[in-house]
Amino acid sequence: MDRPRLKILYISQGYTTHDYRFLSSFVRAGWNSIHLPLTPDRLDVRPLPGGVETLSFPERQTDELSASDWQNRRDSLVEILAATKPDAVIAGPIQSGAYLAALSRAKPLIAVSWGTDILVDADASADAKSVTRFTLDSADAVFGDCRAVRDAVRLHSAVTDDRIITFPWGIDLARFSPGPPAIPLRRELGWEKHQVFISTRSWEPLYAIDVLVRAFASVREKLPSARLILLGDGSLDAKVRGLVDELGLTDFIHAPGRVNHGLLPEYFRSSDTYVSAAVSDGTSISLLEAMACGLPAVVSDSFGNLEWVREGVNGALATPGVAESLAGAMLAVTSRYDVVRMRDANVESVRSRADWDLNFPALVALVERLAARSHSAQPTDLTILR
Repeated sequence: MDRPRLKILYISQGYTTHDYRFLSSFVRAGWNSIHLPLTPDRLDVRPLPGGVETLSFPERQTDELSASDWQNRRDSLVEILAATKPDAVIAGPIQSGAYLAALSRAKPLIAVSWGTDILVDADASADAKSVTRFTLDSADAVFGDCRAVRDAVRLHSAVTDDRIITFPWGIDLARFSPGPPAIPLRRELGWEKHQVFISTRSWEPLYAIDVLVRAFASVREKLPSARLILLGDGSLDAKVRGLVDELGLTDFIHAPGRVNHGLLPEYFRSSDTYVSAAVSDGTSISLLEAMACGLPAVVSDSFGNLEWVREGVNGALATPGVAESLAGAMLAVTSRYDVVRMRDANVESVRSRADWDLNFPALVALVERLAARSHSAQPTDLTILR
């Protein structure tokens, strides 16, 4: 039997590697897909997957929206929904893309949590809690990437467990795997005999890059051979680079900016340990990519990280936002724990749990089931997708 050729409206904050992955998978599922970003921000240089249409709001595009901006956006989305007539709307984050879809009464609506939206932002204020509850209660289903997100959805809404689908977003295991690097980065930097940490997080407040830099400074006092590859950029670029200079770390940190996503496996293979100071994570894609390449992981002791990293087994955990704790965890991985065992454990964990191609069909089944129920106007039963 042929699978339904659905029309999907996909709303996201901007255009990132994760959006590219979602849209590519929609195309492979045989869906006609429309991408509607809330802002023009592009963190992935690749063009949209072939066959994906893109739309934009006629209003000014910004992260800061006034009440009138929200009303204008809502009116525009109502017009877009009437013109495109999608079979389903997949939208996130919860307080922006999904909220806008809920205001527009999009049906069926699959609200997508990106982690921090439900784990942190939902509790930021009374208004945030209200918006979060309205959005979740308006959704036909909610998709999240870890148990912490599932628990937060239940805490902030009346959504029943059978309407929450949870699985790791997963990664492309054909690209992210152990092996020798195809680029001579360590030789070019003169770091062949050094202990190399790598971070691939954006330079935004959530990811606490300044905490990481301060932690690395402490690590170097006890481990002079330590080096840090600091990929990425962001709104804190000037602050981070200024801190690197202030702490005298310029010769010990390689910060080339944002690199092509296709080169990420080579950067991981050129490193010894992955480190992230993020204060909040669901299932971090960058963590899974590093684990798949065989790197032990040093991450914050919070939320989704606890579903992937166990102290002394495949990495080390640090108190969020505390540089001294992060430095201690980084040193523990280099001196106290069995690194070979950690590498093997991480590769096996990701291969068994985070294969995007194996996980994504669950979301496909959810969307197609919702669309079919919507067309037939029958009650929706998603119990089989729990």
